[in-house]
Amino acid sequence: MLRLLGAHLGSLASRDLKARCADGLEHSADAWAVRKRELTADSSSRWAGSLTKATHDQWALARRGQAAHIQGLEAGIKTITHRLSLPLGDKGGTRAPGGYRSKGEWFQKTRRLTTLEDRLAGVRADRDAGRVRVTRGGKALMNNRHNLTRAQLTEPQWRERWESARWFLSADGESGKRYGNETIRVTPDGEVSIKLPAVLAEHANARHGRYVLAAKVSFRHRGTEWADRVEANRAVAYRIHLDVPRQRWYVDASWTFPLTQTIPMQTALAHGVIGVDTNADHLAAWRLDRHGNPIGRPRRFSYDLSGTAGHRDAQVRHALSGLLNWAKTCGVAAIAVEDLDFTDSKTRERHGRKRRFRQLISGMPTGKLRARLTSMADATGIAIIAVDPAYTSMWGAQHWQKPMAAPRRKTSRHDAASIAIGRRAQGHPIRRRTAPPHDDRSDRRGHRTVQARPETLGREETRRPVTDRGQEPPARTGRK
Repeated sequence: MLRLLGAHLGSLASRDLKARCADGLEHSADAWAVRKRELTADSSSRWAGSLTKATHDQWALARRGQAAHIQGLEAGIKTITHRLSLPLGDKGGTRAPGGYRSKGEWFQKTRRLTTLEDRLAGVRADRDAGRVRVTRGGKALMNNRHNLTRAQLTEPQWRERWESARWFLSADGESGKRYGNETIRVTPDGEVSIKLPAVLAEHANARHGRYVLAAKVSFRHRGTEWADRVEANRAVAYRIHLDVPRQRWYVDASWTFPLTQTIPMQTALAHGVIGVDTNADHLAAWRLDRHGNPIGRPRRFSYDLSGTAGHRDAQVRHALSGLLNWAKTCGVAAIAVEDLDFTDSKTRERHGRKRRFRQLISGMPTGKLRARLTSMADATGIAIIAVDPAYTSMWGAQHWQKPMAAPRRKTSRHDAASIAIGRRAQGHPIRRRTAPPHDDRSDRRGHRTVQARPETLGREETRRPVTDRGQEPPARTGRK
């Protein structure tokens, strides 16, 4: 019954997506109403609302991907144009790459520049016309059909995955309705019933055209929250999908939370902050007190980003759960993270020969980690502070790595960077600038200041203990 219902609603979803893509930028509320009335005749009003909402979300996602593609092409064209304008062999600087090595490479890059410009013109034309490229079921799965041997699939196996990916079994919830959803209803004891469309009403096995599944469901993750919402008849959205390799059906429940009020910065930093440095395989964290001083030992939360998308997402959630639990144990109400964006650095035109570096920054889950951390921290009541990532790794290693090292503890660059991130969130300076001592007596003018004027020599250096100069500190004597 689920296969029959999913195939019927999937065909309606494909038809509605085709109509939405044909409208392009000319889409309006009247066109949406017409589409919904056409779908209601073959399903129901609630199913039609879920179908049109999913279509709008998919079209909007394609538009965002189109904008990101344009941004990447523009970044590549800008980098190639800059490097072509430089002399051959120019080394460039830290902020901009240099020229190309040889005439052959320079010539090949001129050809690639023309190719990118043609692609950019085509994508911009699609954007201006409102055209998007959307594949229901996924482009990767569609391409596997052309190379089943490489995908390690047979034609029937691929066909089953393709059809199941194009099914539609999702329904939005409604507050005030019984158990929060009239289309796909799940009772507190786990009984699942589905309101069948009019064309499939003959298959109903319960009253009012509903079909009750024989198996019951249970939610291990946040099951208590789900039960509270269902018993209070609050809106809960459900999605039913088939795991083809395991041949198991799953039900996903989701709901929204009210917007959390932003707390003042002084309140969030009242008990210190935890600075977090994001890396390709771990999160380096260090707790700082409200004065910006590191407390205790640094912590590391590792994750493995190899494997499937579900495995990677689970690894990120596991690392973030450990970070948030540690923050709650410490009594800290704020976590500082870098606002990273590698859009310009991921293009091969900027780091063409540094393939391992490009793979490194491409593997860092900046967007997914930021979204996950924000949502998970909201549930625990911990504030997230995004700081500017400029020079945090360099200044952290220069000013905090060596001072925070101990005989039995080696401080890494990532640990030092977490200190720099936390201090920047608190508004403290990262660089440990100290004024030089007086000519004849270092303590005549008191202790060294934290900040020194830019023209002061040695202001970037740390003050060494007296014992490091090869002489013992002077002994204190009584009054003369």
